[in-house]
Amino acid sequence: MFRTALRNVLAHKARLLMTVLAVMLGVAFVSGTLVFTSTISDAYQASSQKGFDRVDVAVQPRSAGDHRGAPGRTPRLDRKLLDAAARVPGAASATGTVSGFTAIADKKGALIGDGFSTRGGNYFPGKDGTDARYPLRDGTAPKGPHEFALDAHTADKAGYKVGDTVRISVDGPVREQKLTGVFTTDDGTVAAGGSLALFDTPTAQKLFAAPGTFSEIDVTAAPGTSQTALKAAVDKVLPKDGAEATTGRQLADEQAKMIAESMDGMKTGLLAFAGIALFVGVFIIANTFTMLVAQRTKELALLRAVGASRRQVTRSVLIEAFVVGAVAAVTGLAAGVGIGAGLRALMSATGATVPDGPLVVSPSTVATSLLVGIVITVLAAWLPGRRAAKIPPVAAMNSVHATATTKSLVVRNTIGALFAGAGAAGVLVATGMSDGKVVMGGGAALLLIGVFILTPLLSRPLIALAAPVLRAFGISGSLARQNAVRNPRRTAATASALMVGLALITGMTVIAGSVQKGIDKMATDALKADYVVSMASRTPLSPAVEKQLSGLDQVTAVSPLRNSPARIGTGTAYLTGVNGPDFGKLTRLDFTQGALGDLRGDKVVVDDATAKEKGWRPGSRFPVTYEDGKKGTLTVSGVYRGNEMLSGVLLDNATLAPHQKQITDMQVMVKTKDGATDATKDALVTALGKNPAISVSDKQDVSDGIAKMFNLMLNMLYGLLAMAVIVAVLGVINTLAMSVFERSQEIGMLRAIGLDRRGVKRMVRLESLVISLFGGVLGIGLGVFFGWAAGELISGHLATYELVLPWDRMGMFLALAALVGVLAALWPARRAARLNMLASIKAE
Repeated sequence: MFRTALRNVLAHKARLLMTVLAVMLGVAFVSGTLVFTSTISDAYQASSQKGFDRVDVAVQPRSAGDHRGAPGRTPRLDRKLLDAAARVPGAASATGTVSGFTAIADKKGALIGDGFSTRGGNYFPGKDGTDARYPLRDGTAPKGPHEFALDAHTADKAGYKVGDTVRISVDGPVREQKLTGVFTTDDGTVAAGGSLALFDTPTAQKLFAAPGTFSEIDVTAAPGTSQTALKAAVDKVLPKDGAEATTGRQLADEQAKMIAESMDGMKTGLLAFAGIALFVGVFIIANTFTMLVAQRTKELALLRAVGASRRQVTRSVLIEAFVVGAVAAVTGLAAGVGIGAGLRALMSATGATVPDGPLVVSPSTVATSLLVGIVITVLAAWLPGRRAAKIPPVAAMNSVHATATTKSLVVRNTIGALFAGAGAAGVLVATGMSDGKVVMGGGAALLLIGVFILTPLLSRPLIALAAPVLRAFGISGSLARQNAVRNPRRTAATASALMVGLALITGMTVIAGSVQKGIDKMATDALKADYVVSMASRTPLSPAVEKQLSGLDQVTAVSPLRNSPARIGTGTAYLTGVNGPDFGKLTRLDFTQGALGDLRGDKVVVDDATAKEKGWRPGSRFPVTYEDGKKGTLTVSGVYRGNEMLSGVLLDNATLAPHQKQITDMQVMVKTKDGATDATKDALVTALGKNPAISVSDKQDVSDGIAKMFNLMLNMLYGLLAMAVIVAVLGVINTLAMSVFERSQEIGMLRAIGLDRRGVKRMVRLESLVISLFGGVLGIGLGVFFGWAAGELISGHLATYELVLPWDRMGMFLALAALVGVLAALWPARRAARLNMLASIKAE
């Protein structure tokens, strides 16, 4: 039986090629995902490890996770603590560091690097006058407030040399600094395309922290001193509640863990779509083996007649599947390694920050890929093999086509109806829940499986709707309709592959379009301001920018947004400061209780979620402990609907500013005389010194910025789900090719009685078109339902959410389904038309 199974594999190379391709694509997706995420994760971890090479113990503020610490406390790492750490037993040296966002403009004024990868820090010379972290390649170390040094990678890319004047920005205003030195560094962020600027320590402290303070103190151990021993010594000189010491090894491990966790989300998302591709591939594999087994029914019956048992017949089919799965898994693994390398190159090409590092193909990736390919194929072939073994030998010899019994169809339809009903009910119930993501996901999966099981039942009435159109093509159209419904199970398995892919694509398109509409509406409804000014990196903005804008003739109203931590009751919250007199001219808040009124003094307005949590209403008074530790009492004058742009407790900056230790703006809202025009925007950009670090955005820009992540996710989904559609195309080709082989006698008879080659081609193409459109209609219908249901959940968090049906894209998806049908039929139709009619009639 083993030799028989191998002979069958080699005898049906062409028929099994499509199955190998289907499995290979799924495995390639899985292995490519694992290779890509492992490579990126290891590169980031190696990069972070380099950052701790010279750190044996790091001293950090105890509340480092908070931007300014808890109200009333100011952790300070000062020179006194630095000197004390340097003198502890076992310490070789101590380095005080400060860092923050620093935008470097190229010679054309554009930002070098992107966002948080553009950083600045301090050059901290040791006893020999140099900083071992940053060896100087050219020039000298920076001294004074107007000098700085730049990493060699950025300097070479921008064409800067020692002595050049470079425009930079740290918190808003443009600074012109003299480049005094170019240094080399093994910093992974710089190697990945970021930039690093260094200032002398007093200048860096003024820019990124506070005069005389550090963000971190790094202590290096003397030879023979362990990190643990050094930490114990450093702990003795630390203030009781202001700072904490951590070993470099622990910091590296925590960083590696954070990187691994951040990559887990990407890995899970990519593997989910790999699973979809495999899920679609299962239909094709099962369909392929069902047809292969059906075509060999007589052969298998003969084996049974000469003594083979049911178990041996089933085993022979599974051996075929194992061989096919193994070949596909190996080729898929090789293709996946290429996909992983390509994804990394693509990220680098699009400007993403990716550290250098080798391509990582771990043993677990190899094992997973082989296991997935082989197990999926064997499982998909098990049911057809078992079904073939149960056919009595005499019955199999009498009929090549063993039709499904009425009992089996009733059982299938009953199970399908139960699954679909339970799934639809789960989805509908989830729409009324506050957090029904898990219930909705389970219901959607059940509904998808239920519709797949019911597809044979649905195929006849839905395909019958195409009969009037098919009649226009004469006898070829009539034969195509009959062929499409002749074997409902085969048609269903072929159409389901396309159905799954289009259901997901349509659902995500509906959700993304509706969210975009909601965000556009939110930006239009909530903002009266013409522009919002912020840092490109979303880091705090200097208050000087607001003063500069308010002094312009074309500006009629301006309000910065400032965040400050505070203690309200027993919890910590953020207060948002605004310009009370102008705030009503710049926003259009939807108040559910009270009104904005005169936002001055102790008056505040709060979002509905906070008001509900605290039990506040207009007139409610509550105690507050400000950032500097001073206490006060605030009064609620109104409750508004919070949104992605504005939420929390809003009060006048005149009330908040005296309690802030360092005043910075998150963004500045601006109203102008002439409204949002290109000329006005250019004037604002010019007034701000054409600063590459500052973003001037109108309402549409704000909306696009919020929706950017949704659009990025949608584009990724289109690319990933394209894999499922490709697999579906292979399925249609596979089904038609085997159908042509199975109907060789029939096609020969049709040719003999007058159907020409063109008519045969048209028949096969129309059959393919009908099956593909059937899958497309089901997929788009399910996608719209899923999109609507998910939107009901989203609307609970986005008040302006509005269902949008993208008719143009849905039409494009249906056209895509039709194109799949036409392209998939090219080779089978040509093969059918070239069959020798006499040889076909004589074929067994």
